Order: sequence, then C-alpha cells, then structure tokens
Amino acid sequence: MNILQINTSIRLEDSHSSRLANTISERLLARHPGAARVVRDLGRTPHPTLDAAALAALSTPAPQRTPEQAARVALDDALIAEVQAADVLVLGVPMYNFAVPVQLKNWIDAICRAGVTFRYTENGPEGLLKGKTVFVALARGGRYRDTAADSQVPYLRTVLGFLGMTAVHFIYAEGLNMGDEAARQGFAQAHADLAAALA
Repeated sequence: MNILQINTSIRLEDSHSSRLANTISERLLARHPGAARVVRDLGRTPHPTLDAAALAALSTPAPQRTPEQAARVALDDALIAEVQAADVLVLGVPMYNFAVPVQLKNWIDAICRAGVTFRYTENGPEGLLKGKTVFVALARGGRYRDTAADSQVPYLRTVLGFLGMTAVHFIYAEGLNMGDEAARQGFAQAHADLAAALA
C-alpha cells in the first residue's frame, strides 16, 4: 500500500488537521505492515497558483515549451505522479473562512488535468484516478457538520469524484476553538469517525 498524505495547514507544528492526518496515516501503517507513506506539506512548501503563465505553459505542446514553461509544468507533473502512485490519500484540511485553504486549492488545480486524471467522453466526464481510498481530516474551530455553512465537504466530494475517487471518508474534528471540553469532544468524534471508516 502506498499512502500519500497532503498537509495543507499554514499552522505547521500547531496544526490540528495535520495532527489528525498523521493519526489516520499511522493507523493505516499499523494495519498494513510494509505500507509506504509520502508526506507533502503544502503549508511549508506551497505549490504555485494556476495563473496566466501556468495556463500558457500547460497549453503549449511539450516540444515547444520554454525552459521556464517546462519547469512550471514539471511541478504539476510531480504532484500528479504522486497521486497516481498512491492507493490511499490522506488530506489534512483546516477550515479557513468557510472554505478549503488556498494551499489545497492549488494542489487540486495542479492534479486536475484533462486527458491525464480525467477525460471527456460522449457520455460525459470520466475520472481516471479510480480505485483509491481517500480520508479527509477536517479540523474546524466551530461546528459545521451537515449544515449549510459547510462548503468544504460538498466541494471535495465533487472534485474528488470528478477525478474518479469516490471512496471518500470525512473525519470531523470540530469545535476546536470553543473551549477545552468542546475540543476534547471534537477529537473524540474524529476518532469515532475514523474507527467507523476503518471498519
């Protein structure tokens, strides 16, 4: 088993979402001796934004790219190769202003590539990253699960499904900024969610 862990928090060592993602990966490693884990920390090493220059590089045939364009495309290629090689993805996702972090959005923009990770057919789009399991470690200061204020879960379920990843488990740690007891309850719920997902 190859596990790809993506940390997206800018809080680094103080990140609840990264801590939860670590717990998920460690449980998987314990259950699957010999499994390998790759960790990409986008809080420490952010991926560049999809801008006009990046779009031009991606739209230029490989033989015609400038060295700068080739280097830019290679950054996205590396992320795509990691996802393609993974059997399991573990995403550490804090909530920033009711949305996913820009660090995660840049990663998603990088791995969504027509003809590589999805394709359009006469029957509609088809995701090409099939057969993978995804665990999403959600860390939130308040409580938003199953409410209209939760834009993260619908978005992630949609974009991951678009790429062919439909086995997605959401692990919720909520109420983390609402006092010590609320935070304790939030992590307890996350561990319960994880146990149910692993069962």
